[in-house]
Amino acid sequence: MEKKNILAIIGSASSNSTNLKLVEYIENLTKEQFDVTIYNDLKSLPHFDPELSEQHPPAGILAFRNAIQKADGILISTPEYIFSIPSGLKNAIEWCIATTLFTDKPTGLITASASGQKGHEELQLIMKTAMAKFTDETTLLISGIKGKFDTQGTITNPETQKQLTSFVNGFINLIHS
Repeated sequence: MEKKNILAIIGSASSNSTNLKLVEYIENLTKEQFDVTIYNDLKSLPHFDPELSEQHPPAGILAFRNAIQKADGILISTPEYIFSIPSGLKNAIEWCIATTLFTDKPTGLITASASGQKGHEELQLIMKTAMAKFTDETTLLISGIKGKFDTQGTITNPETQKQLTSFVNGFINLIHS
Protein backbone atom coordinates (compact mmCIF):
# COMPACT_ATOMS: atom_id res chain seq x y z
CA MET A 1 0.00 0.00 0.00
CA GLU A 2 1.28 3.46 -0.93
CA LYS A 3 2.31 5.73 1.94
CA LYS A 4 0.04 8.72 2.52
CA ASN A 5 1.37 12.24 3.08
CA ILE A 6 0.35 13.74 6.41
CA LEU A 7 0.84 17.36 7.43
CA ALA A 8 1.17 17.58 11.20
CA ILE A 9 0.55 21.08 12.55
CA ILE A 10 1.93 21.83 16.00
CA GLY A 11 -0.25 24.40 17.76
CA SER A 12 2.25 25.26 20.47
CA ALA A 13 4.40 28.39 20.34
CA SER A 14 7.17 26.49 22.15
CA SER A 15 9.85 25.00 19.90
CA ASN A 16 10.20 21.83 22.03
CA SER A 17 6.64 21.26 23.19
CA THR A 18 5.03 18.07 24.40
CA ASN A 19 2.70 18.36 21.40
CA LEU A 20 5.74 18.08 19.13
CA LYS A 21 6.86 15.02 21.12
CA LEU A 22 3.40 13.49 20.69
CA VAL A 23 3.52 14.00 16.93
CA GLU A 24 7.00 12.50 16.78
CA TYR A 25 5.64 9.50 18.71
CA ILE A 26 2.77 9.18 16.21
CA GLU A 27 5.19 9.60 13.31
CA ASN A 28 7.20 6.66 14.65
CA LEU A 29 4.04 4.54 15.12
CA THR A 30 2.91 5.20 11.54
CA LYS A 31 6.20 5.15 9.63
CA GLU A 32 4.99 2.22 7.51
CA GLN A 33 1.73 4.01 6.52
CA PHE A 34 2.57 7.72 6.47
CA ASP A 35 5.20 10.21 5.40
CA VAL A 36 4.74 12.91 8.03
CA THR A 37 5.76 16.53 7.48
CA ILE A 38 5.80 18.48 10.74
CA TYR A 39 4.86 22.15 10.58
CA ASN A 40 6.15 23.72 13.78
CA ASP A 41 6.47 27.38 12.84
CA LEU A 42 3.04 28.99 13.20
CA LYS A 43 4.64 32.05 14.82
CA SER A 44 6.29 32.91 11.48
CA LEU A 45 2.92 33.44 9.78
CA PRO A 46 1.69 37.03 9.50
CA HIS A 47 -1.44 38.13 11.33
CA PHE A 48 -4.60 37.29 9.42
CA ASP A 49 -5.71 40.02 7.03
CA PRO A 50 -9.00 39.29 5.26
CA GLU A 51 -8.19 41.81 2.51
CA LEU A 52 -5.00 39.94 1.62
CA SER A 53 -6.40 36.45 2.17
CA GLU A 54 -8.17 36.06 -1.15
CA GLN A 55 -6.35 38.45 -3.49
CA HIS A 56 -2.72 38.71 -2.37
CA PRO A 57 -1.80 36.21 0.35
CA PRO A 58 1.80 36.48 1.60
CA ALA A 59 4.32 33.86 0.44
CA GLY A 60 4.37 32.11 3.83
CA ILE A 61 0.61 31.70 3.69
CA LEU A 62 0.75 30.36 0.14
CA ALA A 63 3.35 27.78 1.24
CA PHE A 64 1.23 26.79 4.27
CA ARG A 65 -1.90 26.45 2.13
CA ASN A 66 0.02 24.45 -0.47
CA ALA A 67 1.23 22.02 2.22
CA ILE A 68 -2.38 21.51 3.34
CA GLN A 69 -3.58 21.02 -0.22
CA LYS A 70 -0.89 18.41 -1.02
CA ALA A 71 -1.49 16.41 2.18
CA ASP A 72 -3.66 13.32 2.17
CA GLY A 73 -4.52 14.11 5.78
CA ILE A 74 -3.97 16.68 8.50
CA LEU A 75 -2.95 16.09 12.10
CA ILE A 76 -3.26 18.98 14.54
CA SER A 77 -1.71 18.65 18.00
CA THR A 78 -2.11 21.62 20.26
CA PRO A 79 -2.09 22.76 23.86
CA GLU A 80 -4.82 24.86 25.40
CA TYR A 81 -3.90 28.46 26.22
CA ILE A 82 -6.30 30.25 28.58
CA PHE A 83 -9.24 27.90 27.83
CA SER A 84 -8.77 28.30 24.06
CA ILE A 85 -6.57 27.16 21.20
CA PRO A 86 -3.32 29.13 20.80
CA SER A 87 -3.62 32.34 18.80
CA GLY A 88 -1.00 31.17 16.28
CA LEU A 89 -3.06 28.10 15.42
CA LYS A 90 -6.27 30.09 15.13
CA ASN A 91 -4.46 32.62 12.93
CA ALA A 92 -3.21 29.88 10.59
CA ILE A 93 -6.67 28.36 10.27
CA GLU A 94 -8.21 31.80 9.62
CA TRP A 95 -5.90 32.21 6.61
CA CYS A 96 -7.51 29.05 5.19
CA ILE A 97 -11.20 29.69 5.89
CA ALA A 98 -11.85 31.58 2.64
CA THR A 99 -10.58 28.48 0.79
CA THR A 100 -11.90 24.93 0.66
CA LEU A 101 -8.56 23.42 1.77
CA PHE A 102 -9.97 21.66 4.83
CA THR A 103 -13.24 20.57 3.18
CA ASP A 104 -13.50 16.77 3.55
CA LYS A 105 -9.77 16.58 4.38
CA PRO A 106 -9.20 13.63 6.75
CA THR A 107 -8.12 15.22 10.02
CA GLY A 108 -6.88 14.10 13.42
CA LEU A 109 -7.28 16.50 16.34
CA ILE A 110 -5.26 16.21 19.55
CA THR A 111 -5.39 18.61 22.45
CA ALA A 112 -2.66 17.86 24.97
CA SER A 113 -2.44 20.29 27.85
CA ALA A 114 -2.79 20.68 31.61
CA SER A 115 -6.58 20.51 31.25
CA GLY A 116 -7.50 21.09 27.61
CA GLN A 117 -11.26 20.52 27.67
CA LYS A 118 -12.34 23.99 26.47
CA GLY A 119 -9.56 24.22 23.89
CA HIS A 120 -10.45 20.77 22.58
CA GLU A 121 -14.10 21.73 22.20
CA GLU A 122 -13.10 24.93 20.41
CA LEU A 123 -10.70 23.12 18.06
CA GLN A 124 -13.42 20.68 17.04
CA LEU A 125 -15.92 23.52 16.48
CA ILE A 126 -13.44 25.47 14.35
CA MET A 127 -12.47 22.46 12.25
CA LYS A 128 -16.12 21.47 11.85
CA THR A 129 -16.76 25.01 10.58
CA ALA A 130 -13.83 24.56 8.16
CA MET A 131 -15.60 21.33 7.06
CA ALA A 132 -12.66 19.07 7.92
CA LYS A 133 -13.46 15.37 8.06
CA PHE A 134 -12.90 13.90 11.53
CA THR A 135 -14.61 11.39 13.81
CA ASP A 136 -14.77 10.66 17.53
CA GLU A 137 -11.98 8.14 16.93
CA THR A 138 -9.74 10.84 15.40
CA THR A 139 -10.08 13.32 18.25
CA LEU A 140 -8.13 12.93 21.46
CA LEU A 141 -7.90 14.99 24.64
CA ILE A 142 -4.89 14.28 26.84
CA SER A 143 -5.05 16.17 30.13
CA GLY A 144 -1.98 16.48 32.37
CA ILE A 145 0.32 15.85 29.42
CA LYS A 146 3.58 16.99 31.02
CA GLY A 147 3.35 14.26 33.66
CA LYS A 148 3.03 11.56 31.02
CA PHE A 149 6.55 11.91 29.60
CA ASP A 150 9.92 11.16 31.18
CA THR A 151 12.91 13.49 30.89
CA GLN A 152 13.98 11.82 27.62
CA GLY A 153 10.62 12.61 25.99
CA THR A 154 9.27 9.05 26.20
CA ILE A 155 5.61 8.52 27.01
CA THR A 156 5.57 6.60 30.28
CA ASN A 157 1.82 6.50 30.95
CA PRO A 158 0.33 3.18 29.70
CA GLU A 159 -3.19 4.66 29.36
CA THR A 160 -1.86 7.48 27.17
CA GLN A 161 0.02 4.97 25.01
CA LYS A 162 -3.20 2.96 24.65
CA GLN A 163 -5.21 6.11 23.74
CA LEU A 164 -2.62 7.13 21.14
CA THR A 165 -2.64 3.65 19.56
CA SER A 166 -6.44 3.79 19.32
CA PHE A 167 -6.28 7.33 17.89
CA VAL A 168 -3.68 6.27 15.31
CA ASN A 169 -5.81 3.29 14.22
CA GLY A 170 -8.83 5.59 13.81
CA PHE A 171 -6.74 8.08 11.84
CA ILE A 172 -5.35 5.38 9.54
CA ASN A 173 -8.91 4.13 8.90
CA LEU A 174 -10.13 7.66 8.17
CA ILE A 175 -7.28 8.32 5.74
CA HIS A 176 -8.03 5.11 3.85
CA SER A 177 -11.84 5.46 3.83
